[in-house]
Amino acid sequence: LEEAAFQLQQIFRIDISIAFNILGIESMRAGHYKAAYTCFKLAADRGYSKAQFNVGLCYEHGRGTEKDLEKAAFYYYLAASNCHPMAQYRYARCLLCHRPENDWDSLQKAVTFLEQAAMAGITEAQAYLGVFYLRGLQPKEKRGLKYLLLAAKNGDSQSRYHVGICYEKGLGVQRDLAEALRHYRQAAAAGSRDAQHRARA
Repeated sequence: LEEAAFQLQQIFRIDISIAFNILGIESMRAGHYKAAYTCFKLAADRGYSKAQFNVGLCYEHGRGTEKDLEKAAFYYYLAASNCHPMAQYRYARCLLCHRPENDWDSLQKAVTFLEQAAMAGITEAQAYLGVFYLRGLQPKEKRGLKYLLLAAKNGDSQSRYHVGICYEKGLGVQRDLAEALRHYRQAAAAGSRDAQHRARA
């Protein structure tokens, strides 16, 4: 009975958190930012990762509360630690943008979260990792190309453009100008101006 009571209590806690988060989303859509923030915060404080991510967004953009990038990063971290893919991406970006230059621990933590988000299908994380690995201090061209191809398959035209560069310059793959041109044309058709210029060149 104790176990059953505990399970019911857990379900009730989760349902309340989901309800608060939904109320927050509806309030945000209606332009009631303070009410939205309050709802998200109530659910976030109960450990609900989607609400933790939403609180992070509120702090990052100053919606319903004052803008505070440190608090945004904290809530993104909470959600990221609970396997929320977009929070993993956002927290990694916070780490990369605001870490001291030689803080290798933060860099490694950011890359780990980016890879988790990328493997969960977050196109932004795939694109970011692709460029990161191509242009890093110790470039890993094959790994960079792998992530760029994932992002390109998910419709990211800029990643498709970068795949074209890889084929044109032989980065992580054998040089193939025809394949480079194919990728440039696809990226250009999807709206990439860089790809349009490169295809003409």
